[in-house]
Amino acid sequence: MNIMLLINALPGACAQGLIWGIMAIGVFITYRILDLADLTVDGTMCTGGAVCIMMMLSGYNVWVSLLVAFLAGTLAGLVTGVLHTLLGIPAILAGILTQLGLYSINLRIMDDKANQAINVDKYDLLVSLRYIKGVPIYKNTLFLTVLIIAVLIAVLYWFFGTELGCSIRATGSNPNMSRAQGINTDVSKIIGLMLSNGIVAFASGLYAQYQGFADINAGRGAIVIGLAAVIIGQVIFGRFHGNFAFKLVSVALGGVIYYLVLQVVLWLGLKANDLKLISAVIVAIFLAIPHLKEKYFSKPVKKGGASRA
Repeated sequence: MNIMLLINALPGACAQGLIWGIMAIGVFITYRILDLADLTVDGTMCTGGAVCIMMMLSGYNVWVSLLVAFLAGTLAGLVTGVLHTLLGIPAILAGILTQLGLYSINLRIMDDKANQAINVDKYDLLVSLRYIKGVPIYKNTLFLTVLIIAVLIAVLYWFFGTELGCSIRATGSNPNMSRAQGINTDVSKIIGLMLSNGIVAFASGLYAQYQGFADINAGRGAIVIGLAAVIIGQVIFGRFHGNFAFKLVSVALGGVIYYLVLQVVLWLGLKANDLKLISAVIVAIFLAIPHLKEKYFSKPVKKGGASRA
């Protein structure tokens, strides 16, 4: 096994991990903040890329294309939110229904084609696999994705400190108490789902540019990768007591660690066809670590409670 092959592949794995880290931040909003299991992301992870690539092929600027991709994701989140809150469908089923409908919509967006490619030489892409090495720093994919994550975290840190943001956090923490305080929890859930899926679709637009194409199956299993990044970040960085911004940073780093682990596993000789199995194993391991740590490695609590002063 050539170690140089692994070293050469690491920058690309980091760039891919950072893009998926943005997606994982969207998953974090529903999974951790709202405490909802939202499977819409498997659909919006394709929608954002499809919208972004098709708009760029139609001559629109990359930033306009990414903005519209974000808005398309918020619409998908709105549909899931309405199905869940107004129609009383459980969140996980509402997400599945939206995801199912998005498959046909995504095909329509891509002119009934399963794949739409974009040429890096003809279009001014923001990120690309070819912008990893040998390009100016302002065009380097690693630099730009880190910059985008920093701006995104700063905006979310500000937003969740506002009255509306605190209402969303309170809704996920204790919906009954939130309603007692006059918070419209249905509206909070809908806004949270819209924001989450908008961020996922934005990440999808970046990922489609990075790959050079939008694919109808791009979002298949996306929720697994997103949850993996969230859980890896929690397991590795959870021991450090940080604020909300630190938690978002740990989620983004979780995406990077996930892809670095995948790259090492592939370098060790496993086939690319085994990626789904590898992903499931990695997620299962990191999910089990907190439970095993608490069960077998936590210090036993002494009987009788705390000693009197």
